[in-house]
Parts: sequence; C-alpha cells; structure tokens
Amino acid sequence: MRVCVFCGSSGGRVRHVEVAALVGRTLAERGIEVVYGGGRVGTMGALADGALAAGGSVTGVIPRSLVAWEVAHENLTKLHVVESMHERKALMANLADAFITLPGGAGTLEELFEVWTWAQLGLHSKPVGLLDVDGYFGHLLKMIDHMVEEGFLKPPYRRMLLVDHDLDRLLERCRDYRPPDYTWSEESALP
Repeated sequence: MRVCVFCGSSGGRVRHVEVAALVGRTLAERGIEVVYGGGRVGTMGALADGALAAGGSVTGVIPRSLVAWEVAHENLTKLHVVESMHERKALMANLADAFITLPGGAGTLEELFEVWTWAQLGLHSKPVGLLDVDGYFGHLLKMIDHMVEEGFLKPPYRRMLLVDHDLDRLLERCRDYRPPDYTWSEESALP
C-alpha cells in the first residue's frame, strides 16, 4: 500500500516537524510506502527521514523548477523529477492508494482540496484523510461545515473527508473506507 502525504516545505512549529517524522516512521513500520512532494526540508523532509530511518520505502515527486528551491531529497527510494506542479500532483495521486494531509500552508491545502474534489467528482475512490494535529485544522473544519450549512457542499461529500487527531485511527479509517453511495445530478445540485 502507498499513502501520499501532503505536508509543507516549511517546518512550522517544532511539534509539526516531530509529528511528520512520526507519521513517516509509523507508515514505514506498517509496511506502507510513503509518496510525497520530494523535498528534504520542512515537514516534507522530516516525513521522509522518519520513514527512511525506519527502513521504509519513500517515493518523492518534485517539479524540476523546485529541485533547488525545495532542496530535493537525494536519499529516497525513488525520486521522480517532473516538469510542472500539475504533473507532480497527478503522479502523486496515481501512485497513491490513500491521501493524508498534515499541517502545512497554502500549497498543502491546495493539494488536499484537489484530491478531495476529484473524489467528489468520482475521478477516484481513494480515502482522503486529514490528521488534525493539536487542532491545527479546527478553523478550516468550521469553514467546511459552514459550506455544508450554506448549501455549497453536500453532506456526503463532507463525510468523504476523514478527520482524526489520532494517526492509528486515521489509518484504520482509510483502510476501511468506502466512498458514499452518492452521485451528482442536476436535481441534487438544486436547493
């Protein structure tokens, strides 16, 4: 199994770096391959280093233009250098069986929202998880619930986003995930 982990090229607080390393180590110990953005800095680097130190397999995907800027990790099991961010995200999604998002910035959220939207559109049926470290995503989750209340997000789509503060439980939920039996139609889009 391969899990794509979205996280940052920045480290954030020390706690976020520690959690990223723990996620990498935990995935490796469970025999789960890590797929991620290919950097050796920030929480991305901590994730990869944690998995590698535990004997895990790590595949990075990084655009050529970011190799120097994000300082591509040179000790990975595999490193794919692609031409664009679009190719990066598409390859990461194709390689993954599930997605987990850690605290990060705008790019991390963009990756999360893209794969979650793809799930809503039926482009994949893979689990999309959010590891809510120390309530980091609390305000975002309130906004997502507000989107449901305002009629911009259907409740089945909200349920597609698996949220937990416990990594082991989130991994179990990803393993047991079944997409909701719901498809978009013109009628479902009407209030």
